[in-house]
Amino acid sequence: MSALKNALNDTLKTAMKARELEKVKVLRNVQAVIKQIEIDRQMTLDDTGVLEILQKQTKQRQESLAIFTANGREDLAQKEQFEIDIISEFLPQAMSEDDITALVNAEISKQGATSMQQMGSVMNALKAQTAGRADPAIISKLVKQALQG
Repeated sequence: MSALKNALNDTLKTAMKARELEKVKVLRNVQAVIKQIEIDRQMTLDDTGVLEILQKQTKQRQESLAIFTANGREDLAQKEQFEIDIISEFLPQAMSEDDITALVNAEISKQGATSMQQMGSVMNALKAQTAGRADPAIISKLVKQALQG
């Protein structure tokens, strides 16, 4: 079993013992999504796969949070924020924009990229380096700026 799934299980057990029912509900929900994907794909997910699911779950909740906040539903917004906080405990520390910019510039220099046609190869290299620690949309924006500027 992957280290991330073990961490989820351990946290779930601790939350159950502490009778933190809302936290238990969130963790079980995440585990159910992981299990469903494993069944659908007929494979056991490694840490990278679990990390992708956690990121997707966080992103879905952030979108819901934005909608609830915009519509004045603070009760539902607080619930979504609570779930985001719990899931975020299992995500690696996010990179700062300065760190991402430094990686982008280093990769462009390494590959000698000078035009937008080379953006794909730069993005593929950066995807591996920043897996789970940076939003691909931010990386894409910074690569475009660097190649156009």
